[in-house]
Amino acid sequence: MMNNTSMNQTCNLLPGTVVEGKWHHNKYRIVKPLGQGATGIVYLAEGRSGLAALKVSGNSMSITSEVNVLKHFSKVQGSSLGPALVDVDDWIHPRTGERVPFYVMEYISGKQYLDFISNQGMEWIGVLTVQLLSNLEELHRAGWVFGDLKPENLMVAERPVKLRFIDVGGTTLNGRSIKEFTDFFDRGYWGLGTRRAEPSYDLFAAAMIVINSVHPKRFKKQDEGGRQLLEVIQDHPYLRKHSAVLKKALLGKYQYAADMKKDFLTSLYEQGSAAQKQQKSRVQTGQAQAAKPSQVHGRQSRTSKQAKAGRPGPSGNAASQGPVRVKAKKRSRAGGWVETIMILAALCIIYSFYVYHYLM
Repeated sequence: MMNNTSMNQTCNLLPGTVVEGKWHHNKYRIVKPLGQGATGIVYLAEGRSGLAALKVSGNSMSITSEVNVLKHFSKVQGSSLGPALVDVDDWIHPRTGERVPFYVMEYISGKQYLDFISNQGMEWIGVLTVQLLSNLEELHRAGWVFGDLKPENLMVAERPVKLRFIDVGGTTLNGRSIKEFTDFFDRGYWGLGTRRAEPSYDLFAAAMIVINSVHPKRFKKQDEGGRQLLEVIQDHPYLRKHSAVLKKALLGKYQYAADMKKDFLTSLYEQGSAAQKQQKSRVQTGQAQAAKPSQVHGRQSRTSKQAKAGRPGPSGNAASQGPVRVKAKKRSRAGGWVETIMILAALCIIYSFYVYHYLM
């Protein structure tokens, strides 16, 4: 095993470097770095089959562990949880002569989680959270805990929109100590639990990802971490709507991702129903206002009577068209406003059905 200095020198590869496997003889040309973790560096590389993600590390045990996780991911859901494993080999560094273990995995094209939310809007938080909990449900069922769960390790692939794990370095067998963690998403940091690998550890992090979605600039712990997080939830309208689910996750009340997903879906459905009721109420109010006689209508009625009696109206013209034009304009405005509200209500209903039925 290399020390940190040796690992940094050996694993820092320049664009254009060709990594050739000692055993399989597959060649990969380094394009650029994608990310760096505690155990190695991930690069975008170009191989015989196109672009891929290549991870080099000075820790062969870490490589072996991560490869095993990727193999399990592949068995769990046909590699849809994380990237598919492509190759595992050793590379002899041309300058140092050291053996550098590496593995190659599928390159998932898309946007990182926070970038996707920033571009597409907060309405996607619920959809992606439900997908995340579905993935965790499958992972936990296979006996693993993701551990270092954070937005940087989540990629949103598009067409169709699908959440994927992209770094499995912190994934740990259930019951063991968490290998890697990031303070903001670690319940131990906030004083709300241990660093034992169990489903509730990941579910705490899932709740923190929702919080991070509306607070991209992460904040530090103050005196009482638990109370601070609950105050943050109450201070933001979106978080407040889902406060019951988030509080249970932060306090370790969920033992299964399926239970948290069920409650989150219910929360989303209730919010959708409330929005539908508000839209329906506004439509009814708009219709009532459109049908209510106005002073203009009253003046028109009086003017019409005056015209029939041969008396001039307020404008001095028995056949005045002023009130009729006002009436036509008001009807047009009211009708357009009601139509807009009805379209918004329909979109809200469609979104609610998508979240509740498709993602369930």
